[in-house]
Amino acid sequence: MELDEVIFNRMSVRYYEERSVEEEKLEDLIKSAIRAPTASGLENWLFVVYKDENIRKRIHEIMYEAHAEYYRAYGLPEEKIEKLKAKIFEKGMYKAPVYVGVFVDKETRFLKGKEYEEIEFLWSVESAAMAIENLMLKAVELGLGTCYIGVTSLEKYQRELREIAELGENWYLVGLVPVGYPAEKITPRPRRKSLEKILKII
Repeated sequence: MELDEVIFNRMSVRYYEERSVEEEKLEDLIKSAIRAPTASGLENWLFVVYKDENIRKRIHEIMYEAHAEYYRAYGLPEEKIEKLKAKIFEKGMYKAPVYVGVFVDKETRFLKGKEYEEIEFLWSVESAAMAIENLMLKAVELGLGTCYIGVTSLEKYQRELREIAELGENWYLVGLVPVGYPAEKITPRPRRKSLEKILKII
């Protein structure tokens, strides 16, 4: 598969088949993820693969709770949040055979001064975000679907996901990625904004 084909066929997949993802494919995803650039060469990331059935059930519930909080904060009416609830619990949206949590260690630093703490944290998050993109592109090549979930990084949800993984408070959840075989047709959508609106050459 050519790189262009992989890039332009990546999309957010929200419905997955029930079949499990092969161990070797999971390893390939992580091997690809860690080829991403890593600020200061720290590699202060951790990839937690949640496979246990009971844990996945709770994560699926967390995904609804986090989305509901997010949409309430945005001002979405309760009837629309109820429709989301039906999609998640009745239709199985985001219900995947595997979830990958991508964490960074806030205490692993290169520059020790307090004044660099914030920028180093941002660099770590950027590194993890690039790793997530690598993972997602590799998934396309392997016939798998993914979806970036950011709302689980809201504090109370990421705290629970840390606790499930037995991680300390120094670990920050950058994103949670459902992984599985798509149960829906992959039809990439064009971006809303044209190249002319988002590109500035000076």
